[in-house]
Amino acid sequence: MKKILLTIAIAVFGFAANAQDGTLNVGGNIALPIGDAGDAYSFSYGGEVNYLFNLSEDFNLGASFSYIQYLGKEVNGFDVPSVAFLPVAAAGRYNLSEKFVVGADLGFAIGVDEGNDGGFYYRPMVGYKVMENITVQATYAGISLDGGTAANIGLGAYYSF
Repeated sequence: MKKILLTIAIAVFGFAANAQDGTLNVGGNIALPIGDAGDAYSFSYGGEVNYLFNLSEDFNLGASFSYIQYLGKEVNGFDVPSVAFLPVAAAGRYNLSEKFVVGADLGFAIGVDEGNDGGFYYRPMVGYKVMENITVQATYAGISLDGGTAANIGLGAYYSF
């Protein structure tokens, strides 16, 4: 896994060295845990910062750094503690048109809490540019963990600088 992440990081920074300019994006989202996570967590929220290099008119590639918090709920009389992750990922975006964008993040989500080792992180997204610098997005985020998957479907927005 670490070799894959290192390869992704080298590729991203290699492309970045050849790119002429880029875009800084800062945003946040709210989400509903689904699957394994839906049984133990009631709600999720997070934030993201990414820098994407313009490799062509329609394709951008860069790095993404996020924070995801899952809020625990009561299950069978037991309070499930909240859990947090810091995903570090390669991010790619493709502009389908002037308004629509699709993309994905792939990387590793570092577990913040004690006993949380984190896991492989993946997040496909679809976005719609409501203004020149503001995009709303629908996402699916998953973190493969030992014994399950922390996943959510969410809505968010980001501002491009």
